[in-house]
Amino acid sequence: MTYRKRSVICNIAIMLGYLSTPAYVQSTEDDVERITTTQQRYQLVDTTSANALGIVTEQSLLEIAPTHIEEALRQIAGVGLQRGSGQEYLPALRSPVLTGAGACGAVLTSEDGIPIRAAGFCNNNELFEAHTEMAQRIDVIKGPATVVYGSNALHGTINVVTPDTTYDTSWLGVDIGSYGYKRFKGRYGKDMGSSGIGVNMSVTRDNGFRDEESVFQEKLNLRHRYDGDRLSFNSGVTYTHLDQQTAGYLTGENSYKSDVLINLNENPEAFRWAKALRMWSKIEWRNSSNQRFMVTPYFRNQDMQFIMHFLPGKPLEINNQQGGGVQSLWQYWNDDFQLTAGFDAEVTQGILKQFQDGPTKGLDFLRETIPAGTHYDYEVDAHTLAPFLQATQQWDKWTVSVGARYETMAYDYQTYAPPGRTKDNGDTCGFGGCRYSRPADTDIDFHRFSPKLSALYRATNQMELYASVAEGYRMPQATELFRLQRAQSLTDLSPESGLHKEVGAHLLFEDLSLNLAYYVLNKENVIYRNDEFFNVSDGETRHEGIELSMRWELHPGWTLRSAMTYAEHTYVHQGDRTQASIAGNAMDTAPRKMANTQLTWAPSMPLGVTLEWQHISQYFLDSENTQTYPGHDVLHVRTHYQINPQMVLRFRIYNLFDTRYAERADYTSFSGARYFPGQPRRFLLSAEFAW
Repeated sequence: MTYRKRSVICNIAIMLGYLSTPAYVQSTEDDVERITTTQQRYQLVDTTSANALGIVTEQSLLEIAPTHIEEALRQIAGVGLQRGSGQEYLPALRSPVLTGAGACGAVLTSEDGIPIRAAGFCNNNELFEAHTEMAQRIDVIKGPATVVYGSNALHGTINVVTPDTTYDTSWLGVDIGSYGYKRFKGRYGKDMGSSGIGVNMSVTRDNGFRDEESVFQEKLNLRHRYDGDRLSFNSGVTYTHLDQQTAGYLTGENSYKSDVLINLNENPEAFRWAKALRMWSKIEWRNSSNQRFMVTPYFRNQDMQFIMHFLPGKPLEINNQQGGGVQSLWQYWNDDFQLTAGFDAEVTQGILKQFQDGPTKGLDFLRETIPAGTHYDYEVDAHTLAPFLQATQQWDKWTVSVGARYETMAYDYQTYAPPGRTKDNGDTCGFGGCRYSRPADTDIDFHRFSPKLSALYRATNQMELYASVAEGYRMPQATELFRLQRAQSLTDLSPESGLHKEVGAHLLFEDLSLNLAYYVLNKENVIYRNDEFFNVSDGETRHEGIELSMRWELHPGWTLRSAMTYAEHTYVHQGDRTQASIAGNAMDTAPRKMANTQLTWAPSMPLGVTLEWQHISQYFLDSENTQTYPGHDVLHVRTHYQINPQMVLRFRIYNLFDTRYAERADYTSFSGARYFPGQPRRFLLSAEFAW
């Protein structure tokens, strides 16, 4: 046994002692059923789950009133989003924080079971296009969910579930906070018997705590329902708009600790503008008491523009994608057997332009190799086809499930700027050539098979044990294939893949519930940029960790909840054209320990007070493991008071002790240490009225 493996096992024991008692995310049978629905992507009452799953309930979302998606998802063990400026973030789910052109493809994000972005066109910030502020709940599937969801669900899936407003409901809310923060929220629905309509909306205005930083955002959900004897329709529309003045990185070692510097914005010209429209209709046909057929056509249209303030020259990126697809599914079940078969298809057209208005500032090398003008201007047509099959059998106390998916994806790429490593007029750059390289027109296709096997043993009414093994994958993203640099003129990438193994336990007692999971994910064909700035896929990494989640009724009126993670993310192998010394190093931006613990005191029905402790341990900022961020501990407080059955008031204090910390820290040889500083102490007051 290696030292590293002994370290993980020792830390498992440390965490068990640190918690002193077990914990469990799903506190009710109803929660487990709803999470399983997301896991299987169809409606089925089933309390078995041979996975580590997490849920942020509607009640939790109301209590938190998240001003950013990170505030909600930090309640889930294994999730470690790092917040940027405004609504921006970098994702992490049983992984280091994912950076790079297409690394976001390793975590799938969806709304109502439909991916927010097409499989080859992920965006690191795409969750701001989901209506998380007014969601019914947020479900997190940990580990590969590729059998059901396909490419991009390698590390897991985050699914935002919008409320079904087609039944009678009327609700209004308002949030007012520090730094000019304001949000208006509303929900209305009308039930007309066999049909119904509804609307769910929010409007946000936030001036931010840094200079020339602000967020203007609007989100809208529309729903329609029709229920027939055998045929039903459930349709939805989501529209989001973001107009954001972005604050860039704060440079300088430990600059985030300064009371003065944290307010500075070194990139006042930076902005992000985005809009997104998604439409879908789920058509369900039931021809018997134990069979159903569902088909869900959907359409997406997304536009985004932003200043790439983190790059020399600060170019403007314009990207757009539009297209649609269909999810189809047939399901059969009886008392102890379930069979699901489906077929997914999608067509997307994406465009990307990168343009720099003026000359690059700085060294002669930068000015010459990063010229003004068009860096990229291309269009990609992508096609995806994927059949899948899943079967589940129950024997006495055992439940065994096996499934598989085969996916094929094709890209048709065309450049509208001159191919090669030149300026946009075809002239060459000095110092060996321009930084940005444009491939010639080409077609590329990929194929992937993904199996999964899981078993669950119901030892007692209070204890379930499970084990699973799955092969996950993600296809190379369009930006990794066609947004090249330096001397690279074409790519030869393979889909990232990973063998995921997991064991765990669910325990549920009268006053205590526990969810414990141990996992190992070995990834191959990891895509990265080597020392020659080539996009290659010969990397290997290992991801190993343990997660504990709990809910413990300490005493009448006192409840303790906690979500804790210990994980090691390690470079196993990088290719010959990179620094071999990093093999065996910890991956950068990968804290080993994360915890979110909440103690609630509710002495009476109308009153409740919650103290939340957020912990992030030290982590490395570079792959050589020479630069570190020390980690942080931050406390938050929130209260609520139920005035009457229709009205409730909530008050929150974020960063109670005004701690100086960094939401995100990293390091580059060009800029040195840089940070997104954490917000100072701030307040949020909410009022909600239902009738």
